[in-house]
Amino acid sequence: MSRKYSILIVDDVPDNIRILAENLQDEYTVLASTNGYKALQLAKKQPTPDLVLLDVMMPGIDGFEVCARLKSEADTRDIPVIFVTALSDAGNESEGLALGAVDYITKPINPSLVKARINNQLELKRHRDNLQEMVDEQTRELKQTQEITIEAMGALAEYRDPETGGHIRRTQNYIRLLANRMQKNPRYAPFLDDTTIELLYLSAPLHDIGKVGIRDDILLKAGKLTDEEFEQMKKHTEFGRDAIRGVERRLGHNSFLRFAREIAETHQEKWDGTGYPYGLSAEEIPVSGRLMAIADVYDALISKRVYKPPMSHRQAVKIISDGRGTHFDPEMVDGFLEIEGEFRSVAVEFADSDEERQAL
Repeated sequence: MSRKYSILIVDDVPDNIRILAENLQDEYTVLASTNGYKALQLAKKQPTPDLVLLDVMMPGIDGFEVCARLKSEADTRDIPVIFVTALSDAGNESEGLALGAVDYITKPINPSLVKARINNQLELKRHRDNLQEMVDEQTRELKQTQEITIEAMGALAEYRDPETGGHIRRTQNYIRLLANRMQKNPRYAPFLDDTTIELLYLSAPLHDIGKVGIRDDILLKAGKLTDEEFEQMKKHTEFGRDAIRGVERRLGHNSFLRFAREIAETHQEKWDGTGYPYGLSAEEIPVSGRLMAIADVYDALISKRVYKPPMSHRQAVKIISDGRGTHFDPEMVDGFLEIEGEFRSVAVEFADSDEERQAL
């Protein structure tokens, strides 16, 4: 059985409230207030009323002010407001509607007319609520599909290298930790809003997607790469860029894909310009690439590989600190050093082996 809609009646004359309530209480749950201050309190209580019948002339704050305050608050702005008032001047009606009211009824009231108008507005509200629920559900499904697709694509690269199973989870969390820290820096705050940080977190798993294009004899080699082999390995940034750019061409402008492409193609750039594939330096490197550079190097250092044992957290922190202003953005290194303990916690939680945990 569906719940009754609730109606909040606001009028400083109790008899007016009684007349309205008697006509509505069989069909609706009726709330009442004789002043604007109490009405605002009732309107904010959960569940909020489905509709407000509001008088204009009241002591304290009048109905126009009550309506304005309701429309200024996120929790109450979508509640339909119908003015029920003795003010019949067209200017008063215009003022009420301009404040966001959905209807304006003048006294003396016709109870049947009031009920009909309430029914109309609640039917519209029901359709709006259902539409919003559908939009919210589609948004949730789209986000879930996006996250699953990202993880699946990122895993393609990881499957080529079975020793890095936790690499995706760790680097995702590193980049979010560091981005949250840099959000407090006035130079980075305009770029690193909450939405951007979430997109960086979601797109981070694609940073090594280009490794699917690297030959197995190079990618899985146990020893040191030759100069020629290293040149081939470096192409994973270009392969990743081209793969994501191809999707961008199909889908058009998309912030998520832009960050994914930036990270894939620039996470191997260095602050001093000695990185690849472009040899970018300093602020030529996108913020996303600079963040991932620290996250990726830290994880590579503390992870076990076929060609090396895992390094301790302390050693990894020292190497990143030593790379301040050469390999890495100096301000980001400063931010990393302030939260390096949180990096270690992530590394421990998502470690691939007991050997890695012990080394940390």
